[in-house]
Amino acid sequence: MLPAGLVAYAWIGSEEAFLRHANLFTHSLLTPPSSGQWMAAGALLSLPLWLLLVGVWHAKACFSRFAQGQVFTAEAAAGLRRVAGWVAAAALSALIGSMLASVILTLHHPTGQRMLAVGIGSDHLVTLFFAALVWLMADVIGQGQKLAEENQGFV
Repeated sequence: MLPAGLVAYAWIGSEEAFLRHANLFTHSLLTPPSSGQWMAAGALLSLPLWLLLVGVWHAKACFSRFAQGQVFTAEAAAGLRRVAGWVAAAALSALIGSMLASVILTLHHPTGQRMLAVGIGSDHLVTLFFAALVWLMADVIGQGQKLAEENQGFV
């Protein structure tokens, strides 16, 4: 549903809303970008969603292991690390993608009037914080797995 929602948003959303994702304003554009520029910027701006979906897919696999009682295992810890990594990649690609999209959308401007717009929002920071939290949870599970192996060695 999320990819379909993204396509619908791009199709029916306003130009102003699209430009905001690239940290630009409507008055920032001297002339309208070409359809190729719009498509390239749209592809860059959609990349975080695809990376996040890969993270969700890994989370599903992790939760399946948890449901089978495989909580303190190396596979569970590695799975959570993959989730954290994909979520962090999504947040970083949102930051970098919006910067690159601003360049692409103003590439047709004369020299000296092209833009590189940088914007860091609380959504980026919250997503990175969430990724770090999941990474720490994976570390705790990894330590629990090591303790469980040690306890089995004593018995």
